[in-house]
Amino acid sequence: MPVLVIASGNPHKVAELGAMFEGLNLEVRQQPRGLEIEETGCTYAENARLKAETVAALTGQWALADDSGLEVDALGGAPGLYSARYAPSDPERVHRLLRELGDGLYRGGRFVTAMALADPSGTTVLESEGMCHGLVLREPDGSGAGYDPIFYVREAGSSYARMGQHLRSRLGSRGKAARQLAPGLRRLMALEA
Repeated sequence: MPVLVIASGNPHKVAELGAMFEGLNLEVRQQPRGLEIEETGCTYAENARLKAETVAALTGQWALADDSGLEVDALGGAPGLYSARYAPSDPERVHRLLRELGDGLYRGGRFVTAMALADPSGTTVLESEGMCHGLVLREPDGSGAGYDPIFYVREAGSSYARMGQHLRSRLGSRGKAARQLAPGLRRLMALEA
């Protein structure tokens, strides 16, 4: 069975991506323990390529990586590329974002995910991007990682934190990027659906 290494040390992200590709005859693995790849790109796509290429070259396996961020219109697209580094912890990131938005009425934004697939030689062979539009809530609704509790998705009628895996796969930025990438991944890795 072909192996796909998810270029992430986050077991929740690995599980989420694994679930999105579970219809494929594929063994999904997490990147080697202790591997830290500094995100030095200027775009989500550059960071996704960097991580996929590094993990593929190190493992000699196909590697999939993504980079995501929350872009808030009223903040000029912030936190954007720096979403994970906006503050030291998830609660602090949420607090900072809500403080910066204040009582502003315009709270539109989007989660953006860029995804890259690298072949075993470490060359990016496929890329995709997904977006999930919504609104930043005034206070958290539900529990979850990152900005999930404060991002409301109209199509789901709930915060991102309250969306189940099925809705995340269908409406979320990572799910949209994964669906866009899946046909090419199936073809390149010679997988049967």
